[in-house]
Amino acid sequence: MSEVVLPYGRTPRRLSRTPEMVVIEPRGPREPPPEVRPLLDAALDAPIGAPRLEDTVRAGDRVTIVVSDATRAEPRGALVAAVRARLPAVRLTIAVATGTHGRCGGDVAARLGIPRSLVEDAVIVDHDGHSDAGLVSVGATRRGTPVRLHRCAVEADVVVATGAIRPHYFAGFGAGIKAVFPGLGGATEIRINHRLKAEPGARAGSVVDNPCRADLEEVAGMLGARLWLLDGLCDPEDVVRGAVAGDIIEAFRAGCAQVAPWFGVDAPRAGCIVVSDALPVTASLYQASKLVAAVAPLLLDGGTIVVVAECPEGIGPVDVVNQGIYELGLRPRLPAEHRIVLVSGLTPAEVAPSYARWCESIERALEDCAGTVLVAPRASKMVIA
Repeated sequence: MSEVVLPYGRTPRRLSRTPEMVVIEPRGPREPPPEVRPLLDAALDAPIGAPRLEDTVRAGDRVTIVVSDATRAEPRGALVAAVRARLPAVRLTIAVATGTHGRCGGDVAARLGIPRSLVEDAVIVDHDGHSDAGLVSVGATRRGTPVRLHRCAVEADVVVATGAIRPHYFAGFGAGIKAVFPGLGGATEIRINHRLKAEPGARAGSVVDNPCRADLEEVAGMLGARLWLLDGLCDPEDVVRGAVAGDIIEAFRAGCAQVAPWFGVDAPRAGCIVVSDALPVTASLYQASKLVAAVAPLLLDGGTIVVVAECPEGIGPVDVVNQGIYELGLRPRLPAEHRIVLVSGLTPAEVAPSYARWCESIERALEDCAGTVLVAPRASKMVIA
């Protein structure tokens, strides 16, 4: 009997494969990946919808490079190095796009894998969206989202947003303008935007007709700074296989079109679905809830989703997890009757305040399941066709 290997913290879980199990995974490219830096340089040489970065930035300009926080698996060092190689002598800021996650803390560059030589002459902004310090109001969107951003973005001459494009369960795909807002936004305002996740068009793989993404992209027009983009194109294994650069909306959408075929999944509906994924997306239930959203359209009424996630960082902010994520983002996607079980490294008492039910093992969680069992080892990387 073969086994299904499920990512789980630093040591995978193994599940005996039974006849009723159907393993579903994104297609993804299979050939060996190229080196990252040449991909980034090629994108910088041929920007989409904008002049080259070196033709945009002048000596002495205030330049802010935005990088993702540790909740994203990205080659931050390579991204910063590629951008810096195109810059003249500038007043440089490296800003960490933490959104509602809170500050990184400690040695930020080391935690994010950015060589010290790339940041020793830069101001580092470890953004805290929960603090009013440094936030500047720049207006409101047509959908009524007020927007406050850290002044390092508002007051810069050029803002270079970096990241990696992969599916996002309500913004369509991650990266793009998300580096700036929500990345450098105020937590209250971010959560107002996130209410749009309940609307039908706010789903993985949807960009053009996605109300949440459209709301975010309005922010690009609010900034006096010249926005510029450098995004890697991630495959389902979080390996960068391409890159796009240039206009923060046009280049981003071109990147989405390239990666979309890698993540598409055709699957039957089922009464039981097992989901897992690699760190950092399974570091907490706050993050691992994305796995539930990915497979929600496949769950039959009365069905069970078994989330296999070590959650070494715990549940996350319980009120946000239960209200902002489950009630607003997950429940509308799920059938009326459903059950969500968490198999993790947490105790029953630690799981109890959350929307999930504690279970000691995958096998125990599957005991009451009948019929087809879907198993999604890379659930956050899927776009259901």
